[in-house]
Amino acid sequence: MTEDERLPQPATADIDLVTLLHALGDPVRMRLLLSYADGAEHSCGPRDLGLDHLHKSTVSHHMRVLREAGVTTTRVAGRNRFVSLRRTDLDARFPGLLDALLASAGAAVPAAA
Repeated sequence: MTEDERLPQPATADIDLVTLLHALGDPVRMRLLLSYADGAEHSCGPRDLGLDHLHKSTVSHHMRVLREAGVTTTRVAGRNRFVSLRRTDLDARFPGLLDALLASAGAAVPAAA
């Protein structure tokens, strides 16, 4: 996979703790984090994410905030976008933080690959 197939995101070393925590301070974005915690790629459709009560542009905004904070990565495939958690990068940058966040939210915490 080439870098051209990913939307812009910060390098691992550039992920800022304050920005990361601010991004996750919103209930919708925490809900997205829980969805992405399974380690799979997810489409951007609100219905697929259990957010069908929100407008598509609102969901896109929340996804952009997570990506720009370094929480997720977005792969482009034609007109489709697929989002996944940057688990390895987050664990390298802030060991244990993601596990603590997911545990506090009551999610099962899959081990890093």
